[in-house]
Amino acid sequence: MTVFGGRLSINIEGANGQRAAYAKVGDRADVFSGKPSMVYLPSEVKYKVVAETPNLDVGISKAPSEVDWPPVLVKPNDAMERSVGVGNWERKVYTAIGDNIRAQRLIVGETFNPPGNWSSSPPHKHDTKGVDEAPYEEVYFFKIKPSQGFGLQRIYTPPDDEDPFDLVYVVEDGDTVVIPRGYHPVVAAPGYELYYLWILAGEERKYGAWSDDPRHSWIKNTS
Repeated sequence: MTVFGGRLSINIEGANGQRAAYAKVGDRADVFSGKPSMVYLPSEVKYKVVAETPNLDVGISKAPSEVDWPPVLVKPNDAMERSVGVGNWERKVYTAIGDNIRAQRLIVGETFNPPGNWSSSPPHKHDTKGVDEAPYEEVYFFKIKPSQGFGLQRIYTPPDDEDPFDLVYVVEDGDTVVIPRGYHPVVAAPGYELYYLWILAGEERKYGAWSDDPRHSWIKNTS
């Protein structure tokens, strides 16, 4: 559970009777105002969320799980922060549910594109098993500042793919894009900050297990 803005309290009851409670979770007015707060919930739990502020805005990310590990509160300073890329493909990435959480398939984080900048660049994919790549499904949920702005997302397969596609979406504030496979770069329109919550689901659960489009990986040598 991601707190996009506002504050909540949550009471959790596990299938084995274990209980947990977290009060006043959330430390930002909106996604552009600070680091993420998240709550990891294991499978087969009951939970009750209480809005502590009138502007509460949350998102729920899910993946199948057969394990019963304990819930975890991820505070803003617990998220791993990275500055990735250079120049007009530099962005800030927070991994909130990753190696710090015992989970079976789920990895969750946030990416912030400055106006006009690219992310998921060089274009990468994670849909096959390889030396550096593991298969993951992924979902992006977008927010834009100011909210009338937009970005673009391209999703495309390698030239030798047996079932090729090449799609470009205009993404606006509140849009969601499902990425079952293929390379998937994103760009923010000039003048508009672009945010997306990214949710990865896969068996190996290793952040960075992807491969770059070899036609565009040369840009890494410009940093």
